[in-house]
Amino acid sequence: MILTRRSLMGTAAAGLAATLPLARARAQTPTLKIGVLTDLSGPYKDLGGPNATICAQLAAADFGVPGKGFAVEILQADHQNKADVGAEVARKWFDQDGVDVVVDVPNSGVSLAVSGVAKEKNKIFLADGPATSNLTGAKCNANTIHWVYDTWMLAHSTGGALVKAGGDSWYFITADYEFGKALQRDTTGFVTAAGGKVVGASQYPFPGTTDFSSYLLQAQSSGAKVIGLANAGLDTVNSIKQAKEFGITQTLAGLLVFISDVHALGLQTAGGLVISETFYWDLNDRTRAFSERLWAKVPNRRATMDQAGVYSSVLHYLKTAADMGIDKAKLSGADTVARMKAIPTDDDCFGPGSIREDGRAIHPCYLFQVKTPAESKGPWDYYKLLATVPAEEAFRPLKDGGCPLVKA
Repeated sequence: MILTRRSLMGTAAAGLAATLPLARARAQTPTLKIGVLTDLSGPYKDLGGPNATICAQLAAADFGVPGKGFAVEILQADHQNKADVGAEVARKWFDQDGVDVVVDVPNSGVSLAVSGVAKEKNKIFLADGPATSNLTGAKCNANTIHWVYDTWMLAHSTGGALVKAGGDSWYFITADYEFGKALQRDTTGFVTAAGGKVVGASQYPFPGTTDFSSYLLQAQSSGAKVIGLANAGLDTVNSIKQAKEFGITQTLAGLLVFISDVHALGLQTAGGLVISETFYWDLNDRTRAFSERLWAKVPNRRATMDQAGVYSSVLHYLKTAADMGIDKAKLSGADTVARMKAIPTDDDCFGPGSIREDGRAIHPCYLFQVKTPAESKGPWDYYKLLATVPAEEAFRPLKDGGCPLVKA
């Protein structure tokens, strides 16, 4: 249920006699409150946005709520890609609205701020949308779990594959905030370790940049074999479109590309791109089953890995809370996260997995190539699988992250 001021006032207008019995009934039913903090109006709207909230609702329905002896209430808010706004929303949710867990947050800068608030309030943050590997590195804490993907994984998979294919000189076009910087840093590490070099980089103001022409021309004149796009969402779409318009022939490395980006670009433009994802709707029978259930609620759209991560993380949280007992699960976010780490994960989006002590959710990663129009059999038939990176190899080794929770 998404609460709005209008719906709350409408409930009040129904009359005191009608609402008091309902209030008593609710008071007798334990309720878990989940806040979906996402981008509803900016460059990450399509990869997170309203469909992330629908995925959270689907997770509750698939778990069998109502019917498990407790209720789930789902709220939604826009972080506006501003760390202070995201932190303020999280603080209000925790302090005033009784929210137990915040999910999604597709913005690395905002996610670090929300992670800090969750730790301060001893609540829970399930990070599905952000990419910075710092969430399980130096900035890790006992109240945060990082789902889906991160900058180390993306650099290791996409960056590593392109270097092996001969892309040994790079120029980065980088969103100038936590995510872009972390992605450039992690990819640079893999390029240089493989004997390649970075010949230059341009950082652009985020959010708000829509014209990438000057950055693309600098990258073109650098002579680099690969132009690394250390950005995401609409920024990646615009970068690739404008590169095509300028006739740039260097390899474009979309280091974080979502199926929503491919859909926006079209296969005529996106065909041939090599990308990394941890979820694809048509990967196997389980992903297809989830996707058909979601399709019934959101026709003509397929979930991004971010949105699939919201489903997965909320489902695992509900399983854990039910196992612990709702009152106990609400008492301490850190204790509930510890129990979430102790219980194996398993869902239709990512299959079997686990959560490490640094808060990193572990599952396979897939290297895909975007199909050409001639290869596609129809709408949303976009990817062909090139390689699977096993779960134990897909993410940064535990010992290398610098997370203070990891015992030497």
